[in-house]
Amino acid sequence: MGILIDPPNAAGHGRLWSHVASDTSYDELHAFARRLGIPERGFDRDHYDVPSEWYAEVVAAGAAPVSSRELVARLVAAGLRRRKRDPA
Repeated sequence: MGILIDPPNAAGHGRLWSHVASDTSYDELHAFARRLGIPERGFDRDHYDVPSEWYAEVVAAGAAPVSSRELVARLVAAGLRRRKRDPA
């Protein structure tokens, strides 16, 4: 359990993006993001969006690479998944 990152396969704003999440706690996720300098504006409900060029740095800092499907499944299992229609 801990910090997770999926492959950069979400397109937006002319770039590809990964999602960084924690299946432990939001506190762990926010602390990890602060340590790496990931901007707070990158937080979206239950994860941070990071551009593809950050992927290697995030993995080197300790994030476990997982598929997008596994990332979502682990958030759901941990009770930390917040979908768009769910209240924050």
